[in-house]
Amino acid sequence: MPDSSNSLSQRKKEHLQLCLTEDVSFKEKRNGFENYEFKHFAITEVEIKKIFFDTKFFDKKINYPFLISCMTGGADEAENINAQLAIAANELNIALGVGSQRHALESTKYHGSYKVIRKNAPGIPILGNIGAAELIKKDVISKIQSLVDLIEADAMVVHVNALQELLQNNGEPNFKGLLKSLEKVVSLLKVPVIVKEVGAGISKEVAKKILSSGVKGIDVAGAGGTSWAGVEILRNKKNDENIFWDWGLPTSYCLRKIHKLKNEFDFLLIGSGGITNALDSAKAFALGADITASAITVLKKLDKNGIEGVIKLITEWFDTLKKILFLTGSSSIEDLRKGKIIRKEKLY
Repeated sequence: MPDSSNSLSQRKKEHLQLCLTEDVSFKEKRNGFENYEFKHFAITEVEIKKIFFDTKFFDKKINYPFLISCMTGGADEAENINAQLAIAANELNIALGVGSQRHALESTKYHGSYKVIRKNAPGIPILGNIGAAELIKKDVISKIQSLVDLIEADAMVVHVNALQELLQNNGEPNFKGLLKSLEKVVSLLKVPVIVKEVGAGISKEVAKKILSSGVKGIDVAGAGGTSWAGVEILRNKKNDENIFWDWGLPTSYCLRKIHKLKNEFDFLLIGSGGITNALDSAKAFALGADITASAITVLKKLDKNGIEGVIKLITEWFDTLKKILFLTGSSSIEDLRKGKIIRKEKLY
């Protein structure tokens, strides 16, 4: 049977604890960025002081093309985490996603863990979040706007997590009717809809079906970062499911393929899945990402060094990105996509 409100909150606590205390990264599979190298441009004339990263996240201007990805909500610990992340995101003027709002559909108990985000970050883009397994349930679509209103969201994320639901105790691996539900929610909501995986990646074929439903954003959330299969395997203590720990499409592959759909669709492409440093982020941009995103790296930095640690982390990432642009003869992220990266095997 599905989790009750209390057991759902407990599950969220366990997820947070495992992510902070256990190694839940992919065991062998990587995000694929290690297979790429930037082309050094020896006669660069780029003026590094004239490189700026301000861009738009749908209708809102942000200082850096970066999203603190969806993490948590609906638990006691979540309110403090979200409050601190919101302060950091507001200071940086970047986008911030909330964790699944499923709990908010079932109870008002933890509404504060979501509301605190807009309270502490009045001007930034905020992303709501609901699971695909919830979206297909009877009468849920009519309630999605209330989740948007709860946090005054600028976009709504629908996370698709077939692998996680399959392995999760009391999971709900039923997505029958998902595409039709996406079409309905797109037509009903007053904000853009983004579809996000949670670590297994999205193929070009799947992305095309999603975009055809009217969705305006794809977050590939590819393999190579946090393995949510791994998280559930640790929760379940079922070693016989270890074959699924490394399941998924690498982030680099997803970005490279889905970026080609820009010729057919107008959408925001978000690169996440193992983005742990500036070089990962730069390679994601070079392979087509409009925005890069990270969750567990930011969460661990917050846990260790607080709000100032998160601000310093992201500021330093983009300072390093400026240097990468300079060394590749690129005056902007858009320039970085113009043949500035090469697969390593072609170097030898």
